[in-house]
Amino acid sequence: MQPWSIGVFTSVDAGLGVHLDVAQELGIPTVQVHAPHKKTRNAVAAGNFLKRCKDAGITVTCVFGGFDGESYADIPTTARTVGLVPQETRAARIQEMKEISDFAKLLGCSTVGLHVGFVPERGSLDYQALIASMWDLLQHVHNNGQNLHLETGQETADHLLEFIHDVDRPNLFINFDPANMILYGTGNPIEALKKVGHFVRSVHCKDAKWAPEGQRGQSWGSEVALGEGDVGMKTYLETLQEIGYKGPLTIEREIAHDRDRQKRDIGTAAALLQRLRAEILG
Repeated sequence: MQPWSIGVFTSVDAGLGVHLDVAQELGIPTVQVHAPHKKTRNAVAAGNFLKRCKDAGITVTCVFGGFDGESYADIPTTARTVGLVPQETRAARIQEMKEISDFAKLLGCSTVGLHVGFVPERGSLDYQALIASMWDLLQHVHNNGQNLHLETGQETADHLLEFIHDVDRPNLFINFDPANMILYGTGNPIEALKKVGHFVRSVHCKDAKWAPEGQRGQSWGSEVALGEGDVGMKTYLETLQEIGYKGPLTIEREIAHDRDRQKRDIGTAAALLQRLRAEILG
């Protein structure tokens, strides 16, 4: 795989991400995959999906977990419902992530990812309980020969680094999403990338605009097409080069309600990334 191979976020059947056909039509060679529903998280579904990928010349680079009951309606709801942080669903979601890890193994994929959620205050009892749950999950992921990537956005760069340091397991890394830092209001994405860069093993290429001053961290920013937001894609890629990142550039465009525009924006994003890659890498 060439450095900075273009990618897109897709799904097997869970409805998130573009359809695999879109990646094939656009000639995109790599995909991150949203894991399928439990009933199709099996060897038959994996085999069928792998065949489709092989026929299209597509490589699966990461399998992402997501859970029933998660809602991104607003930032407080996201904090209550998303990831492994909510205590009432944590044990069941850890088990589901183990099953997703097993499914990723069937796909021959050595990376799984997720939003862990809004990590509690460092040193709190729930923080320690979350770390113990992470150890359990990371051991299962390790036994499958895999790494786990935490997607950025819900924590500041400093808090995420504290959490990774305190978990202290060698197969825990970061999937860096610059737009999420803006959407959640948790920090300048370029400054954050420089701080956490030594843990970054996968990335999203997504763009967003800040919420109005005084509302950041309380109200959502707005996702926009790549190159139209506040990330600064050339600076983003130049910073990826500075930290030594050579993995895929995975486009994520979260407008599943408008598939035609989603496909169009992904095509435009791929062209932009190809142009910037040529400028920066030569």
